[in-house]
Amino acid sequence: KRGGGAGSRGDGCTSCLEVRRRAAAVTVRAAQPKRVEAVAMESAAETAEAEKEVAAEKEVAAAGGGVEDKYGEDRATEELPVTPWAFSVASGYTLLRDPHHNKGLAFTERERDAHYLRGLLPPGVVSQDLQVKKIMHNLRQYKVPLQRYVAMMDLQERNERLFYKLLIDNVEELLPVVYTPTVGEACQKYGSIFRRPQGLYVSLRDKGKVIDVLRNWPERNIQVIVVTDGERILGLGDLGCQVCLSN
Repeated sequence: KRGGGAGSRGDGCTSCLEVRRRAAAVTVRAAQPKRVEAVAMESAAETAEAEKEVAAEKEVAAAGGGVEDKYGEDRATEELPVTPWAFSVASGYTLLRDPHHNKGLAFTERERDAHYLRGLLPPGVVSQDLQVKKIMHNLRQYKVPLQRYVAMMDLQERNERLFYKLLIDNVEELLPVVYTPTVGEACQKYGSIFRRPQGLYVSLRDKGKVIDVLRNWPERNIQVIVVTDGERILGLGDLGCQVCLSN
């Protein structure tokens, strides 16, 4: 608002200040509901999350027939994520250390380039058939059956494909080594010939933690599970791993 005289200019300035003051007040009052709305939304989200947790607890209780799932047995069949250190072997040095996929010297020149194995293996390429002949020649040098058993287990731990091909091609000669009667002596001397663990071990110390033990197994595509307490192996009696390892 502008006027011709001083009074008019004064009235005009006063009016401008008043308009600005009112506009600022309106801005402040308009901002308050937004903040309140944001707080309300946060509160609603927290409430929804709490309701989800309560519903999950009720679902677990219902799965156990209304009884508290103290040891987690009812959650054993749930879809569980793979452990963070478990991953698919793709290439390189790690591939050579994975017994499920390692082929050793049987990797072709093309496979060595594709899987980044160039320089990680001796330059020669040896087929599985030739490797089987070499291993059988070495096994026949052992006079003690338990030594053959240990050599076979070492092969299984580094190259499963070659292990099973060796066993299938020479089943009549090697079956007494990996099974009765040699496996009986292997059970008795398990603590002395132990190399690396295979499978899962559940002991009394794991009471209340069985679900954690199962979660530690890295494989997801499990088709067969064999459970044993080791009490009747070839009629030898109780040969639990803990006893063998402690000896």
